Amino acid sequence: MKFVIQIDASPHEAQAANTAYQFIKAALANGHHILLVFFYYDGVCNAQVSSFAGKDDLSGRWSALAREYGLDLVLCVSAAQRRGLVSAEGKDQGLLAPGFRIGGLGQWVDACLKADRILTFTS
Repeated sequence: MKFVIQIDASPHEAQAANTAYQFIKAALANGHHILLVFFYYDGVCNAQVSSFAGKDDLSGRWSALAREYGLDLVLCVSAAQRRGLVSAEGKDQGLLAPGFRIGGLGQWVDACLKADRILTFTS
């Protein structure tokens, strides 16, 4: 099955981002495909380099998962700009963990057209 995942929740204010991470790990382990992980609203905060070490470092775990499985981790540029993660021109301010990239709703729509299922994790 091909999934598109949308994450709308900050990793610090809700369990939704961690639940999405665990779902994706389980889906990949069971042979499913993740076409896109799209971070929207406060979900873009998942990409911010964390000062937490070890298990609480969700941005680091996202980076490692993306590296291991070749996941496409896309931040909504507008949401990232509003939260100060990228410049007004949409450029990384050095706050993003490895593996994350800036994109837009067009990429999300394109992936949704190719997906069997679309899941949204929100607070």
